[in-house]
Amino acid sequence: MTATNFGFSVVDELPVGRTLTYLEAIKEALTEEMRLDESVCVLGEDVGGDFGGAFKVTHGLAAEFGNARVRNTPLCEQAFVGAATGMALMGLRPVVEMQFADFITSAFDSIVQFAATTHYRWGGAVPWVIRAPSDGGISSGPFHSQNPEAWFIHTPGLKVVAPATPADAKGLLVSAIRDPNPVIYFEAKPLYRSVRGEVPANGHVVPLGSASIARSGGDISIITYGVQVHQALEAAELLADEGIDVEVIDLRSLKPLDWDAIRTSVIKTGKVLVVHSANRLAGFGAEITAQIAEELFDDLDAAPRRMGAPDTPVPFSPPLERAYRPDAASIEMAARNLARA
Repeated sequence: MTATNFGFSVVDELPVGRTLTYLEAIKEALTEEMRLDESVCVLGEDVGGDFGGAFKVTHGLAAEFGNARVRNTPLCEQAFVGAATGMALMGLRPVVEMQFADFITSAFDSIVQFAATTHYRWGGAVPWVIRAPSDGGISSGPFHSQNPEAWFIHTPGLKVVAPATPADAKGLLVSAIRDPNPVIYFEAKPLYRSVRGEVPANGHVVPLGSASIARSGGDISIITYGVQVHQALEAAELLADEGIDVEVIDLRSLKPLDWDAIRTSVIKTGKVLVVHSANRLAGFGAEITAQIAEELFDDLDAAPRRMGAPDTPVPFSPPLERAYRPDAASIEMAARNLARA
């Protein structure tokens, strides 16, 4: 049976094989962890019942695990994130769904003032996860299309991940659920049903703090995460026809950051382009390029460069939104210019 929600076709059941969409991989991680550990529970707006969340990620979980473990909440992010913190302190492992990452601002105080500081203040563990559907691509404008990861990377006490593939979507979510710290898990809406890949079955874990080499190369390092991994890989294949060998580093985990993987790639290529969908101004790319410039200056053949969205709200217009964030063509051009520097 299929349904439609926010413009997407929704498949209710997982396929028999081990090739899953990004969305199905997230759902499988939740399902497996809830079967393994009765302390794992899900809460958020419309996550239970027949609706199953804004994008149907949690569809069917309430039928298997009951309303006590899959809880619909009022439309009040500050309240249900605060409740999740209390639940975590009492020994549960809540997984909170934000309908859109943009709405996480309503719970900012609960996240950065309380959950993030609890271990520092008195050694308390807050093992919750907030799933935050981020990025654009569905013409939803400035309230449903943002990438607010830099706010939380800046906050001590939080961990932040951003998977780009179905296998990593599952493995990172499993790690996030099992971690004793609060984790913000940014899942890219444009990848939900557009990306499919092989996903290991039971027991698949991707450690937090580990990047992956999405494509090996020797001329330029493109460092990125989320949707932009796929754009960078497309650009890299186009540049290969011109003899420019691009390495693509998928960070996967933004905090903790795999600095060793970045260092190794930069020393090998000598040229770096950092790309993300979030606004370029004060985005995470600024921190990465600053660290590279400070610690690896002697290994560089050109100044590190970065790409991101302009300092404006996300436009509603589909043509404007397509031009808003870096895409394969703009990454290709930026990397070609860097190769000539």
